[in-house]
Amino acid sequence: MGRMQLLDADALGAKGIDVAPFLEHFAELPGSVATLGHRPAILGATLGLWNAVMATGAVPLELKYLAGHVASMAAGCRYCAAHTASNAAHGGNSARIDAVWDFERSPLFTDAERSALRFAMLAGQSPSGVTDQAYAELAAHYDDGQIVELLSAIALYGFFNRWNDSLAMPLEETPRGFAEAHLTPHGWEIGGHG
Repeated sequence: MGRMQLLDADALGAKGIDVAPFLEHFAELPGSVATLGHRPAILGATLGLWNAVMATGAVPLELKYLAGHVASMAAGCRYCAAHTASNAAHGGNSARIDAVWDFERSPLFTDAERSALRFAMLAGQSPSGVTDQAYAELAAHYDDGQIVELLSAIALYGFFNRWNDSLAMPLEETPRGFAEAHLTPHGWEIGGHG
């Protein structure tokens, strides 16, 4: 149901917004786009940040989505947790999503990835739970540029966590189906996004 009118592709197009770039990452138009579109300049700036953060870089896109997932779960945003999990498994492999909350012990994650996911869990909390030790463990595996990429993904999802939770954004069919199949056994609930 949500709290704000969602603009459809035609209404966004009438405002000069091309939805094609969003559909490169998402099966359906995310509600955040459909609401940010009420102010095209803000949506455009958000898209610019999205493209800079989620573009190919030194940190694999899957790890950015996994970090966004862990940070979103730590923040309590079930909407973003569903999207990030679905996007992380975009290649069809859900095994790492199924194991992400056991990342400390799972053989599916490297020590470097464990430090990144631990950092994401702490950074997703409010206030941030990142300690000097957690940062040092991360820095043992990643250089400053990689840490900027990783923390940018976590912080970007912090924005979307607040946006989507505050507007009780209805969860789209694809991420909802993925979350119900893969996240519910690990405690995920749709909450106010149904």
